[in-house]
Amino acid sequence: MSITLIIIAVTVLVSMAALNNRALFENLLFQPFVMHERKDWYRFISHGFIHGSIMHLLVNMYVLWMFGTAVEDAYGQLTGKDPMLPYLILYLGGIVLSSLPGYFKHRQNPNYRAVGASGATSAVVFSFILLHPDTKLMLIFLPIPMAAWIFGGLYLAYEWYMSKRGQGNIAHDAHYFGALYGIAFTALLGPHVVSHFLDVVGF
Repeated sequence: MSITLIIIAVTVLVSMAALNNRALFENLLFQPFVMHERKDWYRFISHGFIHGSIMHLLVNMYVLWMFGTAVEDAYGQLTGKDPMLPYLILYLGGIVLSSLPGYFKHRQNPNYRAVGASGATSAVVFSFILLHPDTKLMLIFLPIPMAAWIFGGLYLAYEWYMSKRGQGNIAHDAHYFGALYGIAFTALLGPHVVSHFLDVVGF
């Protein structure tokens, strides 16, 4: 069975349980101040399996479903082995590493809280973009087909700008650093994909 589908199933089950159990939700969410004080390091992982609303959950899981299985297949071809381990490193590493900047930025702020798999899904999406840069992508709110690498560049610029503004409830820094991690990990896993990417975009 696809590891992407297993992750989606586990995330849906845990998220729904947390949405219906406030104590569970509070114990799993990403809260740097509490983590720093209590050494609750497990929250670096657990917050990626809960979501603030059903819509938040659906969006993240839809994105993961759209791109995840293609990345799994590509990882299998890159390694010549079962892609489960590298894919789990990509996904779980995306949750942890994308939240590190937020942890160091907000560990003295008792009011900062975050949940969701956005950092991990960004890692998966940008792994896909590195692997398949000329695939045409189209956003629901921007129905204009564009090459994946162009979308990726625009997305990174937007998330970097929004993370610098530091406003709103969306963890733009997690999106940005998750994306960079997805690119870096995939490049390490198969260095030749970088030269393929550069050939496609004309460098």
